[in-house]
Amino acid sequence: MSNKYEAVIGLEVHVELKSKTKIFCSCSTEFGGEPNTRVCPVCLGMPGAMPRLNKKVVELAIRTGLGLNAEITKNCHFDRKNYYYPDMPKNYQTSQFYSPIIRNGYLDIEVDGTTKRVNISFAHMEEDAGKLIHAGDNILEADQSLVDFNRAGVPLLEIVSAPDIRTPEEAREYVAALKAILEYLEVSDCKMQEGSLRCDANVSIRPVGSTELGTRTELKNMNSLRAIERSIRYEIQRQIQVVEEGGQIQEETRTWNEGKGITEAMRPKLSSGHYRCFTEHNLPPLAIDEAWIEEIRSNLPELPEARKRRLIDEVGLPEYDAKVITASKRLADFFDETVAEYSDAKKVSNWIMVELLRLLNAKGIEIEDCPVRPGQLAQLLAMIDKGEISGKMAKDIFEKMFDTGKDPKTLVEELGLKQISDTGALEAMIDEVLAANPKSVEDFRNGKDKAFGFLVGQVMRASKGQANPKLVNEILRKKL
Repeated sequence: MSNKYEAVIGLEVHVELKSKTKIFCSCSTEFGGEPNTRVCPVCLGMPGAMPRLNKKVVELAIRTGLGLNAEITKNCHFDRKNYYYPDMPKNYQTSQFYSPIIRNGYLDIEVDGTTKRVNISFAHMEEDAGKLIHAGDNILEADQSLVDFNRAGVPLLEIVSAPDIRTPEEAREYVAALKAILEYLEVSDCKMQEGSLRCDANVSIRPVGSTELGTRTELKNMNSLRAIERSIRYEIQRQIQVVEEGGQIQEETRTWNEGKGITEAMRPKLSSGHYRCFTEHNLPPLAIDEAWIEEIRSNLPELPEARKRRLIDEVGLPEYDAKVITASKRLADFFDETVAEYSDAKKVSNWIMVELLRLLNAKGIEIEDCPVRPGQLAQLLAMIDKGEISGKMAKDIFEKMFDTGKDPKTLVEELGLKQISDTGALEAMIDEVLAANPKSVEDFRNGKDKAFGFLVGQVMRASKGQANPKLVNEILRKKL
């Protein structure tokens, strides 16, 4: 990015709350299903259908606010946000435009070793819209669209940051940190690939040193942390180029085209006045009791920063390991469950960070869908310690565990991979190797250390990689 300009970035994160039913009716919130089968007169906006607020949604919103160091609005209400779009059957969205349930929170992030506080202006409850399915590669190239209302009425919490973010890296780290907190609070599954966590970015630029805000664009269609960072970086460069060439930034909504790696104009950006918001008269005002807030506060779980500190101070992990492990609640749970059965925490973290995450990324699956269970990893590491398998063999076995879901002992038996630790058998192999390689034996005795490594390799080759390397080294050195 040019050192003449700085970016000003604010993020709106929409989170589907983990409620079994929708915010104003009893339809299921389960993902998927045949189109337009999880609907009723309320979420379809039929005349005369009356909404009723889901108490669980309010509880999850309060829980989120407390986890984000925010104030809870004890007296709030819902509003109608009016707009006409095919995915909104009522032609208005029930939201909290004037009195959001959460205000004045914050989230601390770390980028390049520097901690920064991003303020959270507010967060409000609202209903989700339906889903448009476009007949084409993307919305701009589709010649028709179909609408599925299964998602209409699913409870959302829209979390709006202050324009405190300055770089694409900070934006990515903010969403990653927010996602982790929401997972730890268990208020959402945060599956970006399924749309249960979606992010819009408001991006503008201004000359370095200026305090005035520039004209902003809103970016949509970012369904991964990588896409958030890439789209914002592209949009900043695009705006700089427009300004440098004497043009003006248009206040508009733009979509991120992942295939082309660019943002594209969709429509002019509407101001808040265009929505003509007014109080929703079919829902009574919401009064939240202080005792309820304190009850929820007392049941908050251990959050990412506290868990990271525990892994450093009590378990003894390096800070880097603890940060990687606690970035995801499910990954941290996997670690804790493995350590409960195998006490070498550092070895467990090494295997999780290197082998487990490598395979998860290669297969494109999430930790909750991992076919290897914590107890199986603990069993594998114990087998290495007992000399039943070597470290190299363990990596091959782990990949097969990942492919099949079988436990390591079963795979070792099926594949005949048990490590040879019988000293008699190893001595016989070593004697054969020494007899077949007199020149290397002579070289070693003349001080050429590389010859020893060659001889070890010949023994491992003769054993098809199943000889216990530690015993091979000991016996070979003794014989030489």
